[in-house]
Amino acid sequence: MTNKPIAYLCSEYPAISHTFIYREIESLRKAGMTVFTASIHKPEKLDIMTPAEQKEAANTLMVLSQPVTSIATAHLHCLLKNPGGYLNMALDAFRLLFTGPKNPVKAAAYFAEAGILLRWAHQNGITHLHEHFGNPTAIVAMLMKRYGGLTFSISVHGPDIFYTVDSAMLPEKVREAAFVRCISHYCRSQIMRISDVDHWHRFHIVRCGIDPDLYTPRPEPDNAVPELLCVGRLVPAKGQHILLEACAMLDRERLPFHLTIVGDGPDRDSLKAFATSLGLERKVLFTGALGQDKVRAHYDRADLFVLASFAEGVPVVLMEAMAKEIPVISTRITGIPELIEHEEDGLLAVPGDPSDLAVQIRKLLADPLLRTRFGHAGRQKVTLMYNQHQNNDQLVTHFRNEMNQP
Repeated sequence: MTNKPIAYLCSEYPAISHTFIYREIESLRKAGMTVFTASIHKPEKLDIMTPAEQKEAANTLMVLSQPVTSIATAHLHCLLKNPGGYLNMALDAFRLLFTGPKNPVKAAAYFAEAGILLRWAHQNGITHLHEHFGNPTAIVAMLMKRYGGLTFSISVHGPDIFYTVDSAMLPEKVREAAFVRCISHYCRSQIMRISDVDHWHRFHIVRCGIDPDLYTPRPEPDNAVPELLCVGRLVPAKGQHILLEACAMLDRERLPFHLTIVGDGPDRDSLKAFATSLGLERKVLFTGALGQDKVRAHYDRADLFVLASFAEGVPVVLMEAMAKEIPVISTRITGIPELIEHEEDGLLAVPGDPSDLAVQIRKLLADPLLRTRFGHAGRQKVTLMYNQHQNNDQLVTHFRNEMNQP
């Protein structure tokens, strides 16, 4: 069995909002794989990440941080090593003027990035590259494959990319990939929808996951006022405005609670203003973006975890909360019902409906025994189906099968 190195390519790595990718790579390394990492953009908020993540960033190739001389040298290397492959890659980059992004600046950027990454791959003996999300970095991976000597695979989460199938070139990415890792049945069904039946056997469900030994059950909170927690980027898809509206309904009923919202993003000012307009400024805390160590401290104080999303894959923050035995409430969308079975290991609300969300929150606030039951059941579900080490063993198998291809 070979142990050839592979590479992970991300738009931003490590990323404060995608720590699960870092943990996934660490898990693969513990399983004996050699994994190099590359990031198109330099990470933001690196200063609040853990020391381990900061060290990982220092060992990651930052593609757009390369000087012009390095870009030129990399492309000269690629041209001299394989002139025919270099021409094929250039022609495919030229086709991007008429398909996919249809943007000359982006086409030139993807071509430049592919050259940098190819030289790096050659220097490190990398012949397979894995890309998360199926986003524009997968177009760079396709160009690299066109050059020759390298295969690639992708992890698809959704649902955003399913709304822009043509401009994102998703059918082409799926067709060209050695295999596609789908994080849920919902995700796989959407990939099947845009693909030939002959390709379906290459679409594998490998769930994301967490480390149950890191996210251990929190002590039962002893809060004088019940603590609600929401962790996620402050963006429309997360539905935090709906959560605030539901909390205002509870406040009008004089139900005691406090809400902490962990995360940052473009909706921050709008959310703060909305909370004030609802009279919730003293009941809601916006912490901003936090490192994982501080996020876990908020988990330990939470009575309930609420995520009112409109569009998600399968949120890792829900897995983290469930592993901590925090009762969870989310919405009936995309892959979330595969993680949370309503009234078995959590509650699901109608998406976009603050009244129904308030009903679900009220139900858990009123019943400590139900909170405990859901907490125990939630950890059991995550340990069984969303254990990152068990699930990453499947990834190891797919990578090694690919590396052992003749």
